[in-house]
Amino acid sequence: MGLSALSGFEANGISLGMPKDQRVDSSAASKDRVRGTSEAEEMYLITVAVAGEDGLKGPMPLASLAEALEVSPVSTNQMVRKLAERGLVTYHPYRGVLLTAAGRAVSNRVLRGRRLWASFLVEHLAFSPTRADDLACRLEHVTPPDAADRLGHFLGDPTTCPLGRHIPPGAAEEEIEGTTSLLDLVAGASAEVVTVEAEPAVRSFLEREGIRPGAFVRVEARGEADSVLVSTAHGQVHLGGEAARRVSVLLAHPEDAHAS
Repeated sequence: MGLSALSGFEANGISLGMPKDQRVDSSAASKDRVRGTSEAEEMYLITVAVAGEDGLKGPMPLASLAEALEVSPVSTNQMVRKLAERGLVTYHPYRGVLLTAAGRAVSNRVLRGRRLWASFLVEHLAFSPTRADDLACRLEHVTPPDAADRLGHFLGDPTTCPLGRHIPPGAAEEEIEGTTSLLDLVAGASAEVVTVEAEPAVRSFLEREGIRPGAFVRVEARGEADSVLVSTAHGQVHLGGEAARRVSVLLAHPEDAHAS
C-alpha cells in the first residue's frame, strides 16, 4: 500500500549517543504510541523488509523504494535520513538502504500484525487473501504487540499468512541470532549495537558517545581489567568492562561496518 494512499561522565574507571529522539507526527491516526514510529516510517521499513523476502540481496536502491511507496525521490531521501538518524536503517551511498537490527524488529512487529489480521479476515470473515491483505494493511499500524499475540493465540499461532508469507514470531519468542556482548568482541571486530541494558546515567553517556541501538562500532583494542577502546561515529571512547558488558551487539557484515 503506497504512502500516497495513507490518510563526559566517568565513574569507577568506566568512561561513560544517539542524538535526542526525533519526534514524529503526533496524530493518533498515524503514530504508533508503543514504539514511537509513525505509520509513514513503518511503511518504509516494511517495504525494505518485504523486498528482502522477495529475494533482494543487499541494499534496496532509493529509486526502487520511492517507486514501491509511490512517493517522490526527495521525500524518500528525507525519510531515509531520518530513519538512519534513529538507527533503524543504514544508508550505503549509490547503493541504497539496509535495515538495522532495530529496524528489523519494527518491521517484524508491523508485519506480524498485518499477517495475523489477514489470516483472521480470511478464516473468519471469508475475505479473499488479496482483499484481506489490503484491509490488514490499515490495521497493522494500530495493533500493539500484546493484541497481536492474543490474535495469534486465537488463530492457533499460524506461521504463514493466506498469501503464503512468513508471520514473524512475537517479541517474547523472537531472538536475534548471533548477538553477544561488546565485552566479548576481539580487537578489530565490528558490530551493530542491538540493545543497551544499563541504568540511565550510563545509557545516556553511551548514547552521547554514539553507542546506541542501530549504530555500528569497532573494537580497536583491549586493555587491562576488561577495558576496551571502541570507535564509533563520534570518535573513540574507552569503556570499562562493566559498561561494555551492558551493550548487546550483532557482528556486522563487511558492507555494514562502514555505514555509520
